[in-house]
Amino acid sequence: MLSSAHLPITAPGRPDPGRGRNLLTAGLVAGPLYVVVSLIEVAVRDGFDPSRHAWSMLANGSLGWVHSANLVVSGALVVAGATGLSQALRSQTAAALLALYGAGMVGAGIFRADPGRSFPAGTPEVVPVSWHGILHFVVGGIGFLGLFGACQFLGRRLRRENRPRLAAFSHVTGTLFLVLFVAMAATGGASWALLTFTGAVILASVWLSTIFAHYRRSL
Repeated sequence: MLSSAHLPITAPGRPDPGRGRNLLTAGLVAGPLYVVVSLIEVAVRDGFDPSRHAWSMLANGSLGWVHSANLVVSGALVVAGATGLSQALRSQTAAALLALYGAGMVGAGIFRADPGRSFPAGTPEVVPVSWHGILHFVVGGIGFLGLFGACQFLGRRLRRENRPRLAAFSHVTGTLFLVLFVAMAATGGASWALLTFTGAVILASVWLSTIFAHYRRSL
């Protein structure tokens, strides 16, 4: 049996580095999980066309629960990572902004996007906007603002840490994501806007994993 002298001790009121690393590891998984599961869905769902349909529309149809669950689980992992980030940074601002993004993903999973453009099969080209479709857009948009803010805040912090490449990566990711989201909404989902915004989602997922891995090493 181990004596108390051999057990790791955390001073009262001080954060546990091991718990912080575990939380950041959870956040690190969020981006790859969401992207990989979504790409598999895109490949196997009949009638889904990435140039006509946003990933969020995968939440419709008999297999729609898969995408809803993917959003909820991935969002919860982002919130966990944000909690770990608050310990690594000793700052609540970036953590709160990233937690807002994660909460937006969870909300987008709970409130399903509307179907349309003949997806799923048998759906009319145009369908009436539903209450859950409106809430999906609203909570998702709020979460996207959280991601943009986190990118800009961490970009400035990373520059002070003498990490110019990570800082530039943060600023570019946040700016592209917001601009392309606005473009997609403004064009009503034009093909070029849908495809470039999908690329921005993948870029943001890579950024999330990069940030969580970077600050995990600091613990």
